[in-house]
Amino acid sequence: MLNRDWIAAHIPHQGRMCLLDAVLDWDAQRVRCRATGHTAPDHPLREAGRLGVAAGIEYAAQAMAVHGVLLAADGAPLGVGYLASVRGVRLHADRLDDVADDLLVQAERLSGDDSVILYQFTVSAAGRCLLEGRASVVLDAARLT
Repeated sequence: MLNRDWIAAHIPHQGRMCLLDAVLDWDAQRVRCRATGHTAPDHPLREAGRLGVAAGIEYAAQAMAVHGVLLAADGAPLGVGYLASVRGVRLHADRLDDVADDLLVQAERLSGDDSVILYQFTVSAAGRCLLEGRASVVLDAARLT
């Protein structure tokens, strides 16, 4: 299991914006991560004293970034990835900050190449799906221009 320190050392999100605490498991198609800071009163994505469930998209995006790092050949540096679109998002809760259990953040690679990857993602807690959807990630956008 890879911990928060490993994650923070490998993705651009630093400090409180590194939202994932552990990589539970992964393979070529998927990654599963755990997050525990969603109930923190000083969570960086809180707005008006609450953390809306749509913030789970950022958790999923970070899991996708972790997956990309894990798949990088021989530790080759990755270009900066950008979340290009999010589609088919279904919200099954109103908030994340009132969820007592740890969050399970899963991302599964559906298709892609060296430029664009399509992921399906879910954020759940204690077996309850809180949100789900699909996201397109553009890799190394500078190379495409």
